[in-house]
Amino acid sequence: MAWIQFVCHTSQDKAEALSEALSECGAAAVTFEDDADQPIYEPDPGETPLWSETRLTALFDAETEQQQVLDMLATLVDEVPRFRVEAVEDKDWEREWMENFKPIQFGDKLWIVPSWHEAPDEKAVNILLDPGLAFGTGTHATTALCLGWLDQADLKGKYVIDYGCGSGILAIAAALLGAERVIGVDTDPQALEATRANAKRNGVEVEAYLPGDCPDALCDLLIANILAGPLQNLAPRFANLCKADAHLVLSGVLQTQADEVAESYQSWFAMQPAAAKEDWVRLTGQRYGAK
Repeated sequence: MAWIQFVCHTSQDKAEALSEALSECGAAAVTFEDDADQPIYEPDPGETPLWSETRLTALFDAETEQQQVLDMLATLVDEVPRFRVEAVEDKDWEREWMENFKPIQFGDKLWIVPSWHEAPDEKAVNILLDPGLAFGTGTHATTALCLGWLDQADLKGKYVIDYGCGSGILAIAAALLGAERVIGVDTDPQALEATRANAKRNGVEVEAYLPGDCPDALCDLLIANILAGPLQNLAPRFANLCKADAHLVLSGVLQTQADEVAESYQSWFAMQPAAAKEDWVRLTGQRYGAK
């Protein structure tokens, strides 16, 4: 099917209303993009932030009458911005998308393998997980940093908590690498469902809980790839979940936030220098032993 797209530049306060109006005009999809290299690192809970300068793209069937869309739009919004209209090349988009994702190696023995690919090394630790999931599939620097650490760890017989488990990718990696018990924790019930489904697909068992239901048993390793603010708030909780000498792995932290996050944990953990990838870091520490 052939498509055209309407592209315009708008402001943060007008973008949502314009998006809704374009949907009413028949747009199959509307996307928002940063129009001026303005990073948004960590929104407040429940907030969906937009850039002060936003590029908005609306996708329409190629048979759409362009002037009809603009005329209808004028009845729905106070001011119709200037649009440019572009033809979208007709491709097999599913195949195009799939070809962009190939197996990815982390460390020496750990691979993420999409379902349409053969595992490059059958003897490696292969996690079967498709990219594009809402909850993470290893392509982001923070997930890669955590997987790299897990690849080098001795997890045989260990009890591991993946706090903020998302797709379950880190929990599944820990289980495949020999952990005896693995728990995934997340505030989103859909993430818990994704974790359970992905664990089953990979032939491992991962327990999945909302934070209030997480067992109080003390773990050997707690790994959390979330955001700096929640990580700071959760420091006492994480300390209470870790046994003496347990390891801690934290990510979702920008390099500029690393010192502040590490400081939040120093009362309970001996923190190590940060490991960086792109703009992100991984923080590791070890729970102080019993006195």
